[in-house]
Amino acid sequence: MSDDAFDDVVERVRRRVTPTEAERERLHAAARTLRERAEAAIADLDVEADALLVGSTARGTWLAGDRDIDLFVRFPPELDRERLEQYGLRVGHAVLDDGHEEYAEHPYVKGRYDGFDVDCVPCYDVDSAADIRSAVDRTPFHTAYLAERLDESLAGAVRVSKAFLKGIGAYGSDLRTKGFAGYLAELLVLEHGGFRELVAAAADWQPPVRFDPEDHGTATFEDALVVVDPTDPERNVAASLSERNLARLIHYARELLADPRVELFESSAPAPLDADAVRERVRERGTHPVAVRFDAPDIVDDQLYPQLDKSLAGLADELERRGFEPLRTARFAEDTAVLFVECAVGELPAVERHEGPPVGVREHATGFYETYAADDSVTGPYLDGDRYVVERARAYRTPTAVVEGELFSTALGPAVERALSSGYETLTDADIAALADEFGTALADYFDPRV
Repeated sequence: MSDDAFDDVVERVRRRVTPTEAERERLHAAARTLRERAEAAIADLDVEADALLVGSTARGTWLAGDRDIDLFVRFPPELDRERLEQYGLRVGHAVLDDGHEEYAEHPYVKGRYDGFDVDCVPCYDVDSAADIRSAVDRTPFHTAYLAERLDESLAGAVRVSKAFLKGIGAYGSDLRTKGFAGYLAELLVLEHGGFRELVAAAADWQPPVRFDPEDHGTATFEDALVVVDPTDPERNVAASLSERNLARLIHYARELLADPRVELFESSAPAPLDADAVRERVRERGTHPVAVRFDAPDIVDDQLYPQLDKSLAGLADELERRGFEPLRTARFAEDTAVLFVECAVGELPAVERHEGPPVGVREHATGFYETYAADDSVTGPYLDGDRYVVERARAYRTPTAVVEGELFSTALGPAVERALSSGYETLTDADIAALADEFGTALADYFDPRV
């Protein structure tokens, strides 16, 4: 890799992702108006509060084309939770005429203003991030910490870093993506002093990797990447990052250093597979996928995806235990949700081997022998080496039979279990092609995975 090639790529990306002066002015004008509306609504309350801009727009690290504004309304910590929510929603609706209520840890108002997506979120004005009463209370401290330390050069490096993480599919701390949060990316750039320095370091990372920007040195964490929150020593900023997305950064850091190219900063979705293409992929692979499809629970993504992951793991474990050798799994969700397990084995014999204890373990061996000697439905007992063995009818010969017989005995998320109780369909082998209309892109990702 030549330094010139790397620098040329980074400069091209930097120009593309840096907001123009006109964009900055438009965002600042919108933010100013929204804050003024919030302050006017606060003036009508019987409590002291203030409004402030937080997040990447406040820190100057937002990317060109981003249309998000986060406005927080801070209330005194002695205010009870019920009134915080009540006042927060009142201010939010005053700020956003078309706003609607959504719920994370507590309700907030989401809407649009002048082309921007706006979140108006209530929080507590606590003395430090260690005193938080809800998770969002930390955010103003994050904004203040970075605003003091990120100059324009580092802000530019953050924007390039975010573009890189987006391009490789590892950006976003939501529990669907489990990638790098914006705050995490900012701290890593600050820690290393720039984008190139971060990439060069990441290429040599051997997890677990630990950074402690303020040398708190108190809490211990078990995650593959640990970045101790400089405003809260009890928190790992990278806690929601998956090992896969950390590995993606390491892999693509090496790719970028070896062969700098703009394409690594540009995300692209594969062309969706149609039903015929899905059937052909299944035929080529000679595997036996099974899919459970049901109406997606009406809960926010950060609640839905952990429940899908839990349910998928429970189903895959049951198929593994029953001998169907899952190769890979996936979960999809739009209007419907899907638990997808690709099995190496599609059908097992009608009988299965069941071993008893060694004959020398008298009490247990005798109990095993007497139990099955009286059972006309089994073959045996007979001796294989020093053990009693019987061959008995297998409960489930196909993955579909396991789903139909054991789905509700597996570890399901509560909202997923309720949705499944209302009805589901089981698709297997080539019949999974029925998923293509809704999940053609997800299936393309599945059958042609990239790093």
